[in-house]
Order: sequence, then structure tokens, then C-alpha cells
Amino acid sequence: MSISFENALGIHEKALNFRAQRAEVLANNITNADTPNYKARDLDFSKVLAAESDKAKNGTFALNVTNAHHIEAQGMDTGEASLLYRTPSQPSLDQNTVDAQVENANYAENAVGFQASFTLLNSKFKGLVSALRGE
Repeated sequence: MSISFENALGIHEKALNFRAQRAEVLANNITNADTPNYKARDLDFSKVLAAESDKAKNGTFALNVTNAHHIEAQGMDTGEASLLYRTPSQPSLDQNTVDAQVENANYAENAVGFQASFTLLNSKFKGLVSALRGE
């Protein structure tokens, strides 16, 4: 009998990957807070979660390929479609849409979500180890 990690771990693995990608986007926003004409970006967790739920219900997703020799991609699609621009709460003279306080708050919130996903994933692995040991 084999163990299906997809069934055992659930969505926690994908949530952890999403949180890591969002941390990169938010860190990029914070880094470019003083760059003229820089537009703040963010990933929408609810849209990505809904897309992943649809994929889980309908099976795996397929990509359009231009060559029969291309390798089919697996995983979560967090490409340009889910990377959104942030609407500024206060316009700036240099057209930069980064608000440092908002970005830092979102980064902290994302870090808490990352830790929660990591803790849940860790407990899933502990459960799998206990099952393998027969405890």
C-alpha cells in the first residue's frame, strides 16, 4: 500500500508555496518604495485558492503547449494573471503606489500565514511518521 502525499498533505503544501511567492512580491514592493513610477503588486490568496479548488474538483489542469516535446508543468499557477496591481490609498507626486506601512503590514500578515501553513504541514508530517511507525 502506498501513501499519496497529495491526499495526505492537502492544500497546505500549496499554501506554503503561495505564501513564499507572496513574500517575494511584497519584499519587492518594499524595496522599490522610493522608485519613481513603480507600481505595487500583490497576489490574491482567495483567487488562487478558488482556482486550486477548481483544479482539485476537475482533476489536473492542462497547459497550452506549442510543441509536442514540451514537458507538462505541475503545481500552482501564480503567474501574471494572479499578480495584481495595488490601488494606492494616497497618490504620490512621483506616481509610486507603494505605501510602506501597508506593505509592511501585509508582509507581517503573510509571515503569520506562512507560519500557520508551515505548522499545519509539520503536523501532517508528524502524523504520517506516526502512521508509518505504527504508533
